[in-house]
Amino acid sequence: MLVGGVDVGSTQTKAVVMNGDRQVLGRSLIDTGGLITAAAENAFQLALADAGAARSDVAYVVGTGYGRYRVTFGDSQVTEISCHARGGHYLFPNTRTVLDIGGQDTKAIKIGPEGEVLDFSMNDKCAAGTGRFLGAGAFALDIPLGELGPLALNAKNPVKITTTCTVFAESEIISWLARGKKVEDVLMGVHHAIATRSISLLRRVGIEEEITFTGGVTRNVAMVDILQQLLETRLNVSPEAHYMGAIGASLFALEKAISGAAGAVEAMTIETQLDSTRKADFPACDACAVPQKNIASPPGVRT
Repeated sequence: MLVGGVDVGSTQTKAVVMNGDRQVLGRSLIDTGGLITAAAENAFQLALADAGAARSDVAYVVGTGYGRYRVTFGDSQVTEISCHARGGHYLFPNTRTVLDIGGQDTKAIKIGPEGEVLDFSMNDKCAAGTGRFLGAGAFALDIPLGELGPLALNAKNPVKITTTCTVFAESEIISWLARGKKVEDVLMGVHHAIATRSISLLRRVGIEEEITFTGGVTRNVAMVDILQQLLETRLNVSPEAHYMGAIGASLFALEKAISGAAGAVEAMTIETQLDSTRKADFPACDACAVPQKNIASPPGVRT
């Protein structure tokens, strides 16, 4: 029996095909672009090809991520918070805290011994402290994203990036360069700013080891390094970290295929209760001219 998980993120879409023994047989990663449904379909077809399987071989598919409801061929949807928690626990069973830095949001997740979500916090109303903030740095410096981390590690005197707004990050970066600061020192300042905001989210839920780092930003060696320095502990970082949401979705799919919806529904219920009753604090953002209020998101909408 095969199952699938499709994680439609704001920038990239990931898909995984898993067998009944919880082994990942196929995977794919493509840019999401503007055609979200097509991206989900294409990613899943590529994962099937990687697994040497056909769509008819798949018993159940779960969609997750920013565009999970656009996975039209999926059998159900699970939030990426639950999926990253389950995926992190699957790869690192002693995980108690998950940090996921994505393209448009950053999530800190506290999980239990079975990978269940106990608490979470996220900056889903602002791109500060996310992969998009790194993208602003790459754009301002005209450096490919893949080169940011190695270059930042050469920093000797990192600058302090004071803006918390991705919109203004480019201006501050250019300002530092105009003052004669080296590119690597400015880049390390960008990384440090993202790391400190991520750790602030972790502290809201309570930092408990082991900590598993997920998402595409795990490929950035400088980000891993600075987080480990500031947290004073080693992070679990898997080569599969970019696929963590899709892996978690596949695990939920397998659960449903084998024993029905009970297990997945239970995990989602805990998360939905947290989501619907907790108020998230979003400070006013003068830069974007969009004042934020304390808002309790409706169940199933926030992530």
